[in-house]
Amino acid sequence: MRFEVKAVISGQGTVHLELEANSEEEARRQVIEQGGMVLSVHRRFSGFSFKSKTNFPLVHFSQELLSLQTAGLSLVESIETLLEKEQDGGNRKIIQSILDKLYEGVTFSQSLEDFPHAFPPLYIATVRASERTGDLAEALTRFITYQTQMDFVRKKLVGASIYPVLLLTVGFLVSIFLMVFVVPKFSAIYDDMGSDLPWLSLLLIKWGQFVHERGWELAITATGLLVLLGYTVSRPAFRTYVMQLLWRIPAIGEHMRVYQLARFYKTLGMLLRGGIPITQALEMVSGLLQSHFLPKIKAAAQHIREGKTISNAMEIEGLTTAVGNRMLRVGERTGLMGDMMERIGNFHDEEIARWVEWTTKLIEPLLMAFIGIVIGGIIILMYMPIFELAGSIN
Repeated sequence: MRFEVKAVISGQGTVHLELEANSEEEARRQVIEQGGMVLSVHRRFSGFSFKSKTNFPLVHFSQELLSLQTAGLSLVESIETLLEKEQDGGNRKIIQSILDKLYEGVTFSQSLEDFPHAFPPLYIATVRASERTGDLAEALTRFITYQTQMDFVRKKLVGASIYPVLLLTVGFLVSIFLMVFVVPKFSAIYDDMGSDLPWLSLLLIKWGQFVHERGWELAITATGLLVLLGYTVSRPAFRTYVMQLLWRIPAIGEHMRVYQLARFYKTLGMLLRGGIPITQALEMVSGLLQSHFLPKIKAAAQHIREGKTISNAMEIEGLTTAVGNRMLRVGERTGLMGDMMERIGNFHDEEIARWVEWTTKLIEPLLMAFIGIVIGGIIILMYMPIFELAGSIN
């Protein structure tokens, strides 16, 4: 479950956080462990919601701000320019509020904290780190590159799943059409043929008679089951249970772990390149991973505080792969740990992309064969009495 927490943290002031926790008490405890004082906690529901949210174009905003900064405009002038060209009312309100804060002397990172739905904690942390070095353009470049890569991987995964889902949907709809509309017509024709039919054909005819006699009851029951299924799927507890089942499947669970580690190292590398200490960066990226990773991340941060190397701490807690651990050691020797972590993330992304491509190529023909067998079997069973009748006539 996800919680939106408003808290006061030393050195940062009032902040809005989004945490993954099993209960409200655990969310409060996470903030207190970071040395913060909780002001309010609200459960974030991920099901159906009628509350409108502003879809702020963060990457586009960052790209335009980077262009203006590169052209030599000051931060205030850049925000004023973005406000003048913005057409969306909700986005204008956000940019206007940021500009008002800047006029009051508030830092850019602090002005972004008032809009957690538009600017995630990682973005704010990147901007805050750039305020120490005075190089906002470099920070924006890093975030744009990071977000573009993450979006590319996500779109590739979604694109690979579209065709199998489409096959299943079409096959399911065709099967429902045959069972609800076509089979009852055939059952009425075969009603007088008696029991001299294959038992599967008799079963199909009985189904057709049932649909013909109690169609409305069946439709109401099916509608209720669909509503119940939709409600169940929308519940975070159900999705958590399904994810736990998937993690237990060796072939799928390992690749899900690698995908999580790719996000972990890409985000961690971006923060390290921005000048954020490794222990603080680990705390910030913990919210991006599955909940069972959180104890491992906290333990790894504790190992690092005790003097262990990053590669050793990650290896002890199982937060790396064999290739990733070797690359971490290289990063420790060269001092380019941020760059090396981003390379680890890219390497694992390529590995996941190859696995997804191979899996979809294997699943697509299997799905087509399965759907063909189901639909073909229904059609054969419908026409079997005709074949039997033709054989008896001959």
